[in-house]
Amino acid sequence: MSTLDIPHNAAAIPVWDRLIRALHWTLAGAFLISWLTAEEIMLPHMAAGFTILAIIAIRAFWGLTGPAHARFAGFVPSPGTLFAYLGDLLRGRAARYVGHNPAGGAMIVALLVGLLFTTASGVALKFGVPGLPLTHHQVEELHEAAATGTLILVCLHVTGVLLSSLLHRENLVRSMVTGLKRP
Repeated sequence: MSTLDIPHNAAAIPVWDRLIRALHWTLAGAFLISWLTAEEIMLPHMAAGFTILAIIAIRAFWGLTGPAHARFAGFVPSPGTLFAYLGDLLRGRAARYVGHNPAGGAMIVALLVGLLFTTASGVALKFGVPGLPLTHHQVEELHEAAATGTLILVCLHVTGVLLSSLLHRENLVRSMVTGLKRP
């Protein structure tokens, strides 16, 4: 059902499909497990890392072929759109979006890149990369820096969700559980 098929006075409309919601919460859990087990319990740490890689691959495919609100073309903003939105946000008059707002779209890209770099450096750390001009210690430092950078992005993401929820008086966390938002 497209948003055009939904009556104007509908109480809620479907926005986030089941796959997006499952990937989102599985990714959050896998990242939490990988963070909590880092340098301590390697088997769950590595399993979480490979789960993250699989989710990134599925998300990339779904971003090209999935429904409108899942597609990258529908939410990855241009720099001008992003900065205009952030300026409006600072002035307290950012527009509400049914799907991802420009900051949310940019954050998805940043998180996917951060997670990909973190997991790739973890794979390089564990299995090595022939011809990589870095020492084991340097790869370990890169992996830790990438994980910390990704954690910072996660904190910014959660802050942005809370801020947008307050600004527009809607529970975005519930929307990511139910898949529904008000029109």
